[in-house]
Amino acid sequence: MDYVLSLLLPLAQGAKVTLSLFAITLALSVPLGLALALARISPWPLLSGLVNGYIWLMRGTPLMLQMLFIYFALPFVPVIGVRLPDFPAAVVAFALNYAAYFAEIFRAGIKSVDRGQYEASKALGMTYFQTMRRVVLPQMVSRVLPPVSNETITLIKDTSLIYVLALNDILRTARGIVQRDFTTTPFLVAALFYLVMTLILTWFFQNLEKRYAKHDD
Repeated sequence: MDYVLSLLLPLAQGAKVTLSLFAITLALSVPLGLALALARISPWPLLSGLVNGYIWLMRGTPLMLQMLFIYFALPFVPVIGVRLPDFPAAVVAFALNYAAYFAEIFRAGIKSVDRGQYEASKALGMTYFQTMRRVVLPQMVSRVLPPVSNETITLIKDTSLIYVLALNDILRTARGIVQRDFTTTPFLVAALFYLVMTLILTWFFQNLEKRYAKHDD
């Protein structure tokens, strides 16, 4: 028991890295995903086509590959030629990747709004952007909560991929202790950290869904 307790502090330090990446990724990818979704369904074919290609690329290639490309290959790309530090590189990769997934979730939510409401808004003299802001997006929120919840829980687990950039998150910290002490107990404690975080997220989104369900009623 004393050994397990001794693991809590170093793994908590690793959790700071995990949660930092998680929070920053959400803060960047959600608004970017919404912007991409609106561009994806826009009446301008060129813009819609470019965004569709971006989403196809980001969803069709592994997140780890994207992260490695940004960290190792980006400095050799003409015009850019910038090497990002490990954590910013991870943030950029995660934000760009998850924005593509959120974009498809938001697009489906927007498409689920009855077409008649668009026509009614147009009859009232609303512009396209006013219709989106005042009519469509408020209804979209409650409809996309379940898939957003799943994607958010996936994100907290995907943060473990940053071990390839030598960032001391929960998993890399646990692995270092395993190699030092020759016991798998740190992996079990690390699993508990992830389970607690996913439990909190699940509870949060369940309550949020109930709140919106009552509001819709």
